[in-house]
Amino acid sequence: MFHLFIAMILCFTYVSAETIDKIVAVVNDEIITQTDILKFKKQLQKGKFVDDLLIKDRASLLKNDAALLQQLIDEKIIDSEVKRQDLAVTVEKVDQEIRRVAERNRMTKQQLIDELKTQGVPYSEYQNFMKQRLEREGLIQKAISSKIRISEEEIQNYYLSQYGNKNLSAFEFSIAHILFRPKGGDKDAAKSRADDVFKKLNDGGSFESLASQYSEDPNFTQGGYLGTFKNGEFLKELEDAVAGLNPGQYSQVVSSRLGFHIVKLISKNITKDPAYEAKKKDIQNILYEKAFAQQFKFWIEQKKSESFIRINK
Repeated sequence: MFHLFIAMILCFTYVSAETIDKIVAVVNDEIITQTDILKFKKQLQKGKFVDDLLIKDRASLLKNDAALLQQLIDEKIIDSEVKRQDLAVTVEKVDQEIRRVAERNRMTKQQLIDELKTQGVPYSEYQNFMKQRLEREGLIQKAISSKIRISEEEIQNYYLSQYGNKNLSAFEFSIAHILFRPKGGDKDAAKSRADDVFKKLNDGGSFESLASQYSEDPNFTQGGYLGTFKNGEFLKELEDAVAGLNPGQYSQVVSSRLGFHIVKLISKNITKDPAYEAKKKDIQNILYEKAFAQQFKFWIEQKKSESFIRINK
């Protein structure tokens, strides 16, 4: 009778505990309770202690209880893998990271602690979060991030698919010119002066000497040197004029909004298209995030297959 009474008490205690805090899932030797899920939801809602290494879309998780549970399972598996590989970080490393966080926010460590206190966050809880995050970061770096390589070809192909520019290369031109300005708005006279100097060039005159003698450029430099430019960085008329020239050759008389020019190509080199170079880093980040998501999914599914997981209905 006594044994039966004890059994009834134990049974009642177990049922009560289950009612108070139901075990939702078991992952290896860890459990996920209903309280864990509720706590996780509150963290997501407040945006506190949310590991952005693993969570990219808080709003979607909050709308999907099944996805939220899977997220907690993934985190349990990651944390167990940290233990298995002995990737625990020291208190000193955690403290260093917290100091860096404070510095990035232009605060002292004490000011950070005080700010956490005003938000109702115990410093010890924040330390635990930072420790866990650093350990996960170390595991992910070792297992996934260090193995991702984004090639130049992948970046170029993405650029072409998004922007449709088949020319990833650009020319860099060094040019000189002789400028004839339409004084008093007299374009015909300016054109006539340009034609006269062009004839002198064809008769064997030195471009540099004729530039020094006849150029009407108010910012004239020795030899008529104008500068070094990439495609799209200088007057289109001048760019078109030198596009088919070889270094050392000069153009016909060219008209622009500034007047009339005779343009000499000093040198021409192939360089990367500035538009491509400007977007290259962003594209690399996009491709990295995509590759990381794919490889993380593959890795976590593999770890799940090696783990004991039971979800209670």
